[in-house]
Amino acid sequence: MEHSIEHLENGSRGAFHIQRNGQRIAEMTYHRTHPSVVVVDHTYVDPSLRGHGVARQLQDAMVAWARETDTKVIPVCSYVKVQFDQDPSLRDVLHT
Repeated sequence: MEHSIEHLENGSRGAFHIQRNGQRIAEMTYHRTHPSVVVVDHTYVDPSLRGHGVARQLQDAMVAWARETDTKVIPVCSYVKVQFDQDPSLRDVLHT
């Protein structure tokens, strides 16, 4: 099931998130270390959505945004780090 993912950035912090009834039920957060570099530091998915690929949908939205904006990503969040390690197709946005 695809969810509507929103992206908000305020100052040096941002998030890709899904809301239900005005509450965030899933999010992937980041902070900027440079105008073109972000550190993805946290992923949360509500238990009611776990096992449905929601974290990957958040990551796909983040990677698409990074490609569109020529932003490089430093994965600190354990989920995101594992995905970058396992999926070479994501590594074009990896900060080296």
